[in-house]
Amino acid sequence: MKQIKPLTITHGKLVTSEGIVEGAVRCVGGLIETVGRDVTAQDGDEVLSAKGKLITPGIVDFGVFAIDKPAFHFGGITRAALMPDQSPPLDYPSRVNYIAKSGKPDLWVHPLAAATRSLKGEELAEIGLMREAGARGVATGRKWIGDSGVMLRLLQYAAMLDLVVVTHAEDAALVGSAAATAGEYATRLGLPSAPAEAEALAVARDIALAELSGAQLHLRQVTTAAGFDLVRAAKGRGVRVTCGITPAHFMLSDLATADFRTFTKLSPPLRSEADRQAALAAIADGTIDVISSGHDPRGAEDKRLPFSDAEPGMAGAETLLAMVLGLVRDDVIDLVRAFDVLAANPAKLLDVPAGALASGFEADLAIVDPEAPWVIDRRKMTATGDNTPFDMQGVQGRVKALIKGGVPVEG
Repeated sequence: MKQIKPLTITHGKLVTSEGIVEGAVRCVGGLIETVGRDVTAQDGDEVLSAKGKLITPGIVDFGVFAIDKPAFHFGGITRAALMPDQSPPLDYPSRVNYIAKSGKPDLWVHPLAAATRSLKGEELAEIGLMREAGARGVATGRKWIGDSGVMLRLLQYAAMLDLVVVTHAEDAALVGSAAATAGEYATRLGLPSAPAEAEALAVARDIALAELSGAQLHLRQVTTAAGFDLVRAAKGRGVRVTCGITPAHFMLSDLATADFRTFTKLSPPLRSEADRQAALAAIADGTIDVISSGHDPRGAEDKRLPFSDAEPGMAGAETLLAMVLGLVRDDVIDLVRAFDVLAANPAKLLDVPAGALASGFEADLAIVDPEAPWVIDRRKMTATGDNTPFDMQGVQGRVKALIKGGVPVEG
């Protein structure tokens, strides 16, 4: 899907790194040519009016577990970084190469290569060859690498290749088969649980090794006050560390598990209310760099089970934008920061020229009505699974049009 005719999107509120500017954006040859107040359509241009709505970068969803094009398009996602936990895992160059081409032409899929063979945490995979095949980062998958020697070698190798290392921050020996965070609600419900400190231990070790190796470390989800404190301190020392979170962990606490509803079983599990408040503070002060959907659709065979036996995960692509716009309405962050965490920062981690309204960047754009009300209804979701903990919740913010590489995406 190559852009044939130039496209000018007019009468919009541009969400730029400098602020909100009324104007237009012109796209030529799949790239953004000009952005600003004085941009006008030229003869022969295709013209699309934003009708006073927001013109934003397309969302770059960092760390999804499945590719769901209809769900991504609904949510304004134009690029997705796919975790290596596939069947088979993304631990061979041929698999990475296949995935890197799989979303075209209307979605960029950026594979994150498996850090170790079969994601077992023991022997490093062929990371260099997978980088050549299209990997934009390397990830430990759903689990933490417990062997510190293996983790250090991984970080050192990735530093030489200038690849971000994406880790799951929970000490596996402490977590075991836990289904919840240790505390009042896990005790009341009789659920197998693990202490929240399992996250802080993993974060502290991985930061120490990143500092030693000089590698770029991204903690895919940090969800506890202690974890945020460690990241904050490391950034203050100049460590190359970033962290992310998904909406469930700043919207919900472990109270949401009280009715045993397995749509609230996540990895990491939901935390205490104090940790949820700490997450909001970390979003506000810049400690959290990325908000992603964690898109992990699950069918009835995985979720209609006793809470302890059900698989963790949620279908999050369709609700990501609305949840982050909720932070804007609640004055936690402003619109510019919202699209930093949704687009600009994840694009930088992947080292791709996208995620911002800037000349020369990929023309991946969305027209967004931030006030449009709708109700999340799992029965109407386009994802391959309907496992959302936000079912029947009223939200605001809808994508009205999506542009990929200067070409409007149908549907």
